[in-house]
Parts: sequence; C-alpha cells; structure tokens
Amino acid sequence: MIVCIAEKPSVAKEIATVLGAKNRKNGYIEGNGYQVTWTFGHLCTLKEPHDYREEWKRWSLGTLPMLPERFGIKLIDDSGIQKQFAIIEQLVTQADEVINCGDAGQEGELIQRWVLQKAGCRCKISRLWISSLTEEAIREGFEKLRNGNDFNTLYQAGMARAIGDWLLGINATRLYTLKYRKEKQVLSIGRVQTPTLSLIVQRHLEIENFKPEPYWELKTLYRNTLFSAKKGRFQSEEEGAELLEKIKGAPLSITSVNTKEGKEAPPRLFDLTSLQVECNKRFAFSAEDTLKYIQALYEKKLATYPRVDTTFLSDDIYPKIPNTLRGLTGYENFTAPLLELKKIPKSKKVFDNAKVTDHHAIIPTGVKALNINGCEAKVYDLIARRFIAAFYPDCKIATTTIEAESAGVEFKVTGKQILEPGWRILFTKEPSDKEESNESDEEGILPAFEKGESGPHEPSLIQKMTQPPKPYTEATLLRTMETAGKLVENEELRDLLKENGIGRPSTRAAIIETLFKRNYIKKVRKNLIATPTGIELIGNIQEELLKSAELTGIWEKKLREIEKGSYDPQQFLSELKEMVLRIVEDVKYKRIVPPPPPRELKCPLCKTGNILKGKKAYGCSNWKEGCNFRLPFEIYGDKNSFDELKNILNNYQPNDQ
Repeated sequence: MIVCIAEKPSVAKEIATVLGAKNRKNGYIEGNGYQVTWTFGHLCTLKEPHDYREEWKRWSLGTLPMLPERFGIKLIDDSGIQKQFAIIEQLVTQADEVINCGDAGQEGELIQRWVLQKAGCRCKISRLWISSLTEEAIREGFEKLRNGNDFNTLYQAGMARAIGDWLLGINATRLYTLKYRKEKQVLSIGRVQTPTLSLIVQRHLEIENFKPEPYWELKTLYRNTLFSAKKGRFQSEEEGAELLEKIKGAPLSITSVNTKEGKEAPPRLFDLTSLQVECNKRFAFSAEDTLKYIQALYEKKLATYPRVDTTFLSDDIYPKIPNTLRGLTGYENFTAPLLELKKIPKSKKVFDNAKVTDHHAIIPTGVKALNINGCEAKVYDLIARRFIAAFYPDCKIATTTIEAESAGVEFKVTGKQILEPGWRILFTKEPSDKEESNESDEEGILPAFEKGESGPHEPSLIQKMTQPPKPYTEATLLRTMETAGKLVENEELRDLLKENGIGRPSTRAAIIETLFKRNYIKKVRKNLIATPTGIELIGNIQEELLKSAELTGIWEKKLREIEKGSYDPQQFLSELKEMVLRIVEDVKYKRIVPPPPPRELKCPLCKTGNILKGKKAYGCSNWKEGCNFRLPFEIYGDKNSFDELKNILNNYQPNDQ
C-alpha cells in the first residue's frame, strides 16, 4: 500500500480524487492501492526547555543560557492532533511507500519530516512537488514523483531555522523579561520580530526628533503652465526674493524644447511580497489578509502556489500560456488580441529559468473563476491583469522638457505623454511605487511651446517646510524587510538584496501580526506606529546583534545557502549558540547604560539636513531634495569619531566637493 500524507484535509481530498481513492475511513481515504491521509499543519514541535532539564522550567537568570546539546521533537499537546498522528503512525508502519504531499516549501517539508520521523517511518519516501492544485498539476506531479532525499537540504534549512529561533527567542525573551520586566509582563524577543520592531521604532524616533526647517521655491506661471527655477530650493527668503524682484516685469522666454520618446515595460509578475505590497496600497489589506486571500485562491485551484519570492516563470510554463489565457473569464477583451497572434510573445523579463528555483511567480491557473467574490475577487483581478499585461507590448511615452529664462534666471518644466498605451490599457490607474517621494512636476500633458517664444508670466516665491520621513505602512515595511532594512524601489537591485531579507515571504505577515498582538505596534489609518511598550523594549536592548536588520539578513542568507547545500547547518547553529552565550553574559554581568541622546551634525552645504553615514561616503539627509554634499571615505576615511567629523565639517569649503 502507498500512503500519501497531505498538509490538510481539503488537499488530501483533491489528491484522493485524482488517484481514484474513494473509500472514506477514520482519518484517511483509501482506494486504488493508495491511502491518503493528512496533518493539520504542525503536529510536532521542538521540545520545550523543561523537556531537556527539569531546572529549565523555572525562569531564572541562573539557568541561562539554555543550550541543549541535541534538539528533539514532540507531539503538540492536543487530543485531536494526537488522534490523527496515531492514524498516520499506523498507516506509515504498514506502508510499502510513503509519498510526502506536504506544502511545497521549507515549512511544509519540516512539518512532514517531523511527522515521519516521530512515526518511525522506515520505508521508501517519495516527494510530490507541485505549484498548483488543479487536477492537471496533481496528475503531472504524480507522474514525476521525486526522491524524498532530493529535499534533505530543504529540511535541514527548516530545522536550522526552527532551532535558531528557539535558541535566540527563548534565551533572549527570558533574559530581558527577568532583567527589565514590569510586574508580570513578558518581553518577547525574536530573531526576525525584534529587528522588524526596531525598524518601526527607529522611524518613530526620526519623526519625533525631526525639526522642520523652512525653504523657498521660485516658480512662475506662463500659459497656464507652472515652471520651477532650475536653481532648486533657497535656504533663505532673501536669496529667493532677490531673484523674484529681478524677474518681475521681465518677459519669460522659451530657450529649449526637448522631447524624448521612450518605453515602459509591463510590470513584473507577482511574488508574495509584491502582491502584499500592492494589496496594501490599493485596498489597505494587511499582509496577513492578503496571504489568507491568495491561499484561498490557491486552494480553490484558481492561482498557483503563493509563498514564493520570484517574479519569473520557467520555460516549461510557456506552452501552457494560451490555455491559461483562454480560462480567464471576464477578461476576453484583453486576452482575445493575444490569442489571435501566431505566437504569444516570450520575454526574458518574464521567462528565466535561472531566476526560478522551486516555484515560479504567482499567476492564474486558467481554471474559470466562478466561485469568488469580495476581497478574493480583488486579489484575483490583480493577478489576472498583471499576468495578461506581461504579454502585451511596452507602453510608448514621450517625455518633454521645456527650459526657459527670465532676466537671466533659468526655469524648466517636464511633462509626460502616453503615445501608445500598450499594457496600460489593462489598468485604469497604476499607483506610484514612489510613495515616499514628492515628485509631481512630471505629470500632465504640456501645451505646445516653441523655442524663442516669450511673453508675460506670473512669478511667485513659495515658502515650504521640510517634511519628516513618513511612518511605515505595511507596504513599505514589507519592502524594507525584503531588503534587510533598505527601502529599494529599483526592481533589479531589489532582486539582488532579497537573499538577505528579514524573514521569508511566507513568514513576514505573521511577524507583523505578532507585533500587533504583543502590543508593540498599532495601526493608525494605514500607518504602523510603535507603542510605548515597543519603544521601551527596543530602548532596553543595547545588544545591536538582536535588533540589526542587516545581521538578521545575513543569517537569512546562510539559511538559504543551507537550503542550496552550500553551507553547513551545524556551523550556522554553532555561530548562533556562540552569539546567544555572548548576549547572555553581557546582559547578566554588565551594567547596561542607556544610550546617550543622539548627536546630530548639520550639513555645511544646505545648512538644514543632517549628516548621514552611507556605504561609500558621508552625505546629507536632504539628498532627495537636491543637496549633493558628500565626503568620500577614500578621502576622509570612514572611522571618524563624532568630534573628528565635526572638525572636518567646520573646516569644510563648498569647493571641496
């Protein structure tokens, strides 16, 4: 008898139908030589501290650090789970072969391996690895079953992740709770949770400590078009007022009309993070809600496997594209032009085997979407339109820059015009990715200007105030987690940083929800705000190791390397144990002095921005507003103390740039 173990009853039912197993039994379905059973997600978990040593049950600084020599697993203490495990155990011990039909990812592999290990499985183990739950995909998966040992490194990475989270979470949580708690409060610390909270707290402090500074912009209205002075911002009203007086009464002359034609490629297909980002921007869905909706679409056979971090398809998907397009009910106006082509376009921006590992991007399966509504329908619509758009022509645009001058003062305005919409016909309005920018000069279509024309204009000097950074939304936080603390809009650069992201696509939503549940953050409209509890916790954690997004990203990269077989899981755990030991020793025996209030150095060029330390140079926080102050490390060094840097800035001359 062949035993198949799925991750949940609904999936087991789909598999049993395809295999021809029709006889329902207690905890499994039998027939045609198969017994199809299921778990309910995790049936097993890592042992708790007191399972290793009785004295570890008591929360005491004297018992820390807790570093078991060998980690073990146990059944979760739940009568329903124990009953189902007993059924699985009985089936497995009598099986000729077991087929692991768990969720095709790291967590799914871990769930199944722990169950098989606990059940004492000794027979051959095969692996079903599929990207959708359609009958065709399941049937094809059973025709191409893989050896269970092919996924040993996937299991090792999952095991290393679980043990790493146990080591750091349990030791650090007990350590900081015992040292800093008030009343019976538990201060929860986590390998991914704490750096994520630190990002939100850091942004809160940046906003709270922000001191707005005035600046002025010189603009002028000519033929109902607003031109901006090329000089940019003025830090003093007098400087701007002097130029305003200079151009009053003088005509504005058009000195240059420059139009460049260009193309915009269709947006990338969705991975889980980009789908969560888009749903948060468009519908204000939380990351957890989006995951719930796309998981439901997957289980209804309408979308492919969702817990992915690639935006590409593999070449073997290409022949299936026409059938998928034909199945998209309600989108015939968009799919018909593609299906009339002799050949569906195939782009390297969509199909790239090198960018696909275990799973491809999230796309519709082509099964007709007849049983969805509400939020699921909104998510499905995004996926369907993004999929169709991938095969449409580029959008052709014309960018026109008009330059002008009045009494020697130079102005310009830029406008964009869509010449051929291409893929844009699928979208009524594409929300901007640049949520944190204030660009808006490059919007509408400009009137026709001719070089040499001139006429009266209406100049004005407008006072504005510098703005603090915006609070994180779930969209911007997910992007920042994806790239280990760096908010990166460029898609190609983002791809390079993904391996060092905080957490994995499948876990980030749960991490954010954990911060809510523990009252470390709250939501105000779409903004994520740190609570006093969250701020105090991060303030108490002086160990940079525990809250560094960059370091957590390095661990994540090592876990991915374990998955690829290029890093030793024992080495990873040894490093974590050493780190836990060091943290415990530092906090237990050293007096932790609260950090001094932040000292800031002002930019000597614009006088309002603060000096920041980048990767290759010191720069100004007003760089987005046009301040180009830089002190390259190759000239000034990167190890300067506060006082040394202050001295350099005091002696700085603008021509040093």
